[in-house]
Amino acid sequence: MSLEEFLARSGVVALPSFGPCQVAACTRDRSTSGAYCVNHSLHWNRLIADAAIGGQEVDEPRFRRTSAAIPTVNECSLRGLPDRVVAEVLFGVQHRTEWGAKTLPEHVRPLIAKLLAEECRSVEEVDPTQLAENSKILCRYIVKSVRRLRLTPETERVKDDWDTSVFGYTGTLRFGKISQPWLREAAKIWAYNDLPQRRSLNAKAAAQNDLRSLARLSESLRLQRPSDHGNEPHLLSRSDMCGFLNRLTFLCADGTISAKTRHVTVQDLRRLTGKMRALGLTRPGQPMQGLPDDFILYPEDIPQEGDVEKECRDLPIEVMRHICEHLDELEQASTRDIRVAVELIIDTGRRPDEICRLDLDCLDRDEQGKPVLVYTNFKADHRGARLPIGEATAATIIAQCERVRARFPDEPIETLKLISAPTRNPHGRRALNDKYLSKRHHEWILTLPDISIPMTVESDGKRVTKMLPFNRSQIFLYAYRHTYAQRHADAGVGVDVLCQLMGHRYIGTTQVYYRVGEDRRREAVDRLTSMHFDRHGTRIWREATALLDSEHLRRAVGEVAVPYGSCSEPSNVAAGGHDCPIRFRCVGCSHFSTDVSYLPDLEGYLAALLRSRERLRGAFVADDWATAEAMPSEAEISRIRRLISQIKTEVDDLPTTDRAQIEESIGIVRRARTTVVGLGTPQVRQPLPDVRPDRTSEQ
Repeated sequence: MSLEEFLARSGVVALPSFGPCQVAACTRDRSTSGAYCVNHSLHWNRLIADAAIGGQEVDEPRFRRTSAAIPTVNECSLRGLPDRVVAEVLFGVQHRTEWGAKTLPEHVRPLIAKLLAEECRSVEEVDPTQLAENSKILCRYIVKSVRRLRLTPETERVKDDWDTSVFGYTGTLRFGKISQPWLREAAKIWAYNDLPQRRSLNAKAAAQNDLRSLARLSESLRLQRPSDHGNEPHLLSRSDMCGFLNRLTFLCADGTISAKTRHVTVQDLRRLTGKMRALGLTRPGQPMQGLPDDFILYPEDIPQEGDVEKECRDLPIEVMRHICEHLDELEQASTRDIRVAVELIIDTGRRPDEICRLDLDCLDRDEQGKPVLVYTNFKADHRGARLPIGEATAATIIAQCERVRARFPDEPIETLKLISAPTRNPHGRRALNDKYLSKRHHEWILTLPDISIPMTVESDGKRVTKMLPFNRSQIFLYAYRHTYAQRHADAGVGVDVLCQLMGHRYIGTTQVYYRVGEDRRREAVDRLTSMHFDRHGTRIWREATALLDSEHLRRAVGEVAVPYGSCSEPSNVAAGGHDCPIRFRCVGCSHFSTDVSYLPDLEGYLAALLRSRERLRGAFVADDWATAEAMPSEAEISRIRRLISQIKTEVDDLPTTDRAQIEESIGIVRRARTTVVGLGTPQVRQPLPDVRPDRTSEQ
């Protein structure tokens, strides 16, 4: 008999169900007259057998309460959990989905089983240590979401560890290392008032650095006051602050902390204690009540910063070209987005977080049709900042925009990011994390072949120059920003203009980016003196290394800078270069000398003279005497040509190592030559060094 025939018989009727499984979380019916479904029956029988062997009893009511549901494809049963736990799990998963992450059922089920087994009344009570990694990550995220739901700045300010998400930042601000209650509470009040005043994305890290300085003061008070450990503010005095300063001096001499750390700690503490007093924390009823007025730091207490390396962190042009030649390998090792981000940092000199958070419509054109990058300077809280860029950089941005639009065709342009995050980003609204970019960049740098550059080292007690591999640890994302500043400084961009290009508030900050150490500058000058020439192109001062320091000073005092070299005429030196009887025809004067670092300036001056001559010979209408007066002389043009030719010949005759050494010194000396002598002669700004000479605007 077929199934259809059997079902068609009048006597065939459905039997009543045995009812649902008695396990609270189970969604199945019983298959027999027993209390459980097939799977839970097997589980229960196994528990009974194991208990019989061990001589133990089984708690059947607890078995029914804590057993998990039988897995079903694409389903997760929350039955059997308390209502609060159900709401917390649903809220956490929903929040995680809005965050852009996928939550798989196989990651949720172990967490639900754990919640049932431990009979938790809240997800905050569960112990995730025994869970698999993915379920553990999910559990921590749900717990964090549930906790943050109840947080406010008012609830956090009384804790010793602050979740800074309620203040708009990420991470935790910790006060636990400040042991004195009065100092810890004062630090909390200061931080509560200070965080809203900060605009940088790294505000939490900056505040934590200040707390470290307070922690050092707290440790000093605890160790130097065994009677009360510094817990009584009214007992403190200037002597306790002196003890703290002496302790820092000891730690610095012992090598525990650096001179810079000592300097920053005292500087920060003077600022912090001043702000705490300004907040009125020494008034009655406040944490610092009774703190004596002499418990302060004076300006003279701030020590010197120490011998800090003043050489900026820019990368040599050879290293930059080497990096740019291997950008294809970066794309192969990671993604196209990573490569574009690194290219834009190199080309624009912006901070990594500024590039990573660029909007899709970040490219604009000025009134002249030139490309402009529109970005946000997070450190200065300047939205809509504009930076002139080249056409090649604009082409890179346009190509990236086209890829983003192809990936997210239905999303509004104003919500998309130029450099999108590779994960948890279904709508293209989440930007690439700058820390992730830095990690992938570092991994790529480690795979690059070595590049050798001329470096000065000690050999047998003498300083010599050798071609050595460049230290890879000096290649990081922020070094490209320093290199950008150095390229423009080398090209003669004024410090005020460069300050605007870098997005700095103060010129002093900009000067740090291209400052050259005195030792390095002196070494470069000494090296170039062997390539010193008089007005005829004859090399002079060949044995410069034999000169004493006093001779260097005597030479420097007896010279004055003039266009394309220096002048040793005493009257002109005394007048600061403004008492020249031959109207600054320097190349025709016996007091004039130059060196190889002025070669680009001499070439520019020659080009200017030739252009001027052609204009005067052409359609320019003027009287004969005016034309003759303004016409550059053939003798001057010939003298400059011969001087340029002689310098080039001398440089070309050098060995490869010496020539590389001279080129490095030229860059250092020209970098340090920040002032321009305004003597009425044509001035030619140096071109920006091209780190990617093979790239065009279409690439």
